[in-house]
Amino acid sequence: MKIIHFSDTHLGFNDLDILNSDGINQREVDFYKAFDDIVQSIIKIKPDYIIHTGDLFHRSSPSNRAIAFALDKFAYLNSLNIPIILIAGNHSTPRTVTSKPILSIFDNFSNIYCAYSSKYETFEFDNIVFHTIPHLNEESGIYNELDKLESSINKYKKNIMMLHCSVGASYLMSEFGEFVYPKDKEYIFEKMDYVALGHWHGFSKVGKYENVFYSGSSERTSLNDKRNNKGYILVNLNNSLEVNFKHISIRPFYSFEIDGNDFEKELSSIDKSNLNGAIIQVVINNLTALKSIDISNHQIKEYFTNCLQVVVKREFIKEEDFKVDDIQAISLKEYFTEFLEEYCAKDEYERLKSKSDELFAKYEESYDDIN
Repeated sequence: MKIIHFSDTHLGFNDLDILNSDGINQREVDFYKAFDDIVQSIIKIKPDYIIHTGDLFHRSSPSNRAIAFALDKFAYLNSLNIPIILIAGNHSTPRTVTSKPILSIFDNFSNIYCAYSSKYETFEFDNIVFHTIPHLNEESGIYNELDKLESSINKYKKNIMMLHCSVGASYLMSEFGEFVYPKDKEYIFEKMDYVALGHWHGFSKVGKYENVFYSGSSERTSLNDKRNNKGYILVNLNNSLEVNFKHISIRPFYSFEIDGNDFEKELSSIDKSNLNGAIIQVVINNLTALKSIDISNHQIKEYFTNCLQVVVKREFIKEEDFKVDDIQAISLKEYFTEFLEEYCAKDEYERLKSKSDELFAKYEESYDDIN
């Protein structure tokens, strides 16, 4: 018995304000590509079941494009006559009961089974039972739903548990509305043949359990997620459980640290040959205010011209004994000029003051245009 488990596809996610040649947000297209890559794997593998553990869409009210894409892909999957079980995640669950859950768009598909009503639901087939608990807006209801689940375990069939939550604080995403699975109910995991989890964006086996896995997301929704290993899980349920993580190709992310004391040399030493189309983060550390003004973001971005995006982070060292009695009494320009005058040699002061005056002039001109 083969099962493909994937999750957190976040269809409709967009970022960076970068459009492709068709005028569509490039990051949104990246998420569609990742989803389609998994669909292509499903076509090749021909699993017995397909399961998705939440956050199919990035929002509970996704765009028309995201909905149209999902309907097209699931219409094709539905035609393969493979049962598909989906549960709602926190991103795909409306905050109020007056809003219709987005997963209801699949209600009339013959091979698609969705749990989106904030309650335990079971989907039973000849040799297997899927026990599903979608995202619950009211976390306090989890015990009642778990009691229903535990009483529905079928000892004569394979039992699969599907959840969208954090199992322990280590898997919190720091998002509004997420909830933590109760530790005193983890013993239920041991009664399952496989526990399929969604919400955490990295592939992971959970704790001591050999049958509890997050498949992770199909793409990264934040630069805090530095993982390049995205994909899905191929589960083999024979006499024993086999879990294999399968990679898909996504837009790469690389982070480089540069010492501000040797900026030019360290920047030029970075090999750009394999960075085409990547998202790049450059962290400049050991900076003082004086060093920072000589390093422009434009210079860094020009070095990585073939990358999709370059994010620059500056980490400053703590400078002692610099005080201004009343910072509110002077402008930012005057404040910075006083700093330069006190801490720079005369030649350096003149050079940096000229540069800072130019930058402040550009800022004031832009500010006047806005207002």
